[in-house]
Amino acid sequence: MPYVSPSPVLNRRVARLRELAEAEPRLDGVLLYGSWTLGESDAHSDIDAYLFVRDEHVETFDGREFVERLAPLKLAHINMHGILAVVFNDLMRGEFHVDAAGPGIDLIASWEGSVHLPDPGSAVLLDRGGRLTAAARRLAEFRPPEPVSTAQELCDELANWTLMLAHVAARGESARAYNLLHAVVAPLQLKLCRLLRGSTAHWLTPSRALERDIPEADRARHLLTTGGGLPAEVRVAAVESWRWSRDLAAEAAERWGTRLPLQLHEEIAELLAKG
Repeated sequence: MPYVSPSPVLNRRVARLRELAEAEPRLDGVLLYGSWTLGESDAHSDIDAYLFVRDEHVETFDGREFVERLAPLKLAHINMHGILAVVFNDLMRGEFHVDAAGPGIDLIASWEGSVHLPDPGSAVLLDRGGRLTAAARRLAEFRPPEPVSTAQELCDELANWTLMLAHVAARGESARAYNLLHAVVAPLQLKLCRLLRGSTAHWLTPSRALERDIPEADRARHLLTTGGGLPAEVRVAAVESWRWSRDLAAEAAERWGTRLPLQLHEEIAELLAKG
């Protein structure tokens, strides 16, 4: 049975997208992604979709004009990732990838292991040739990340980026250190924490549903790493952040035998302590 969101507005918008797609001969397929496809959408959810345009029409297809048929737009622009990002008149956000159907649908196979579509039937809104449905079905089985190699990669990344953070903070660039702490280090920590706790369903966005997915003790450690932006606050948060990273790395080493460059870890801690 197709998925039904608790948000009537989102349900109507998805239904309208299906209707418009079926009536648009230049489209070969439409695939939803995001919270809708995971069965987690609500009144605050976006509408996110791939619009696969027949190859011969991709150069002339106007994505904005098509999306505006869904509802009036307050904003539309190509974002930093090359995706058409919109804000509808009711403040619902949307992201629409406009891709050539040939190479675009072929690329879906490379998503295995990183994208999960538990209900391909609800994710595929249009499929004129059958290729899109077949590709989406390959993503129906959830495949958690391989623990040992993934843990090693995350531990190494945390050491490398935290060392950069320490140098930046020592230089007096508190704003840049603050950004590194929140935008780079924290997502890596949350991924390692999720891996250790066996909670990898929201792997691509590790902060999503954090309050529900990981234990309170881990959430408390995470909060200690997210201080304010004043220089003294950044220094305290950076020290706490590295302390948690080391604890997570030690736990991974004990469980999976991952490498721990202990001398480097100590030197990073000393550099952070100096400010």
